[in-house]
Amino acid sequence: EVQLVESGGGLVQPGDSLRLSCAASGFPFGIFGMRWVRQAPGTGPERVSDINSAGGATYYADSVKGRFTISRDNAKNTLYLQMNSLKPEDTAVYYCATTNFGRNYRGQGTQVTVSS
Repeated sequence: EVQLVESGGGLVQPGDSLRLSCAASGFPFGIFGMRWVRQAPGTGPERVSDINSAGGATYYADSVKGRFTISRDNAKNTLYLQMNSLKPEDTAVYYCATTNFGRNYRGQGTQVTVSS
């Protein structure tokens, strides 16, 4: 059974940093690309960042480029998102996700709230 468990969210002030983690299990983590998606209240999901299986290729939404860094540790089956210079508009539930053998999977999410 594919499981994705996010952690690391919280309430922070503008300009602060957070590091999200996603512990993956139930599938061969090291051969699949992974992504972070976020969803703010009343809006649809927003693709935030992708990383390929080896970690050598990444994608960032324009809204987070230069502030967020995606990475992965295939030995630990863990995906990360380092978020710096956080803004109020980054407030959302953040989900890690993957597509395995044609099926989409997403974790339960972790709340990130940026407010002064």
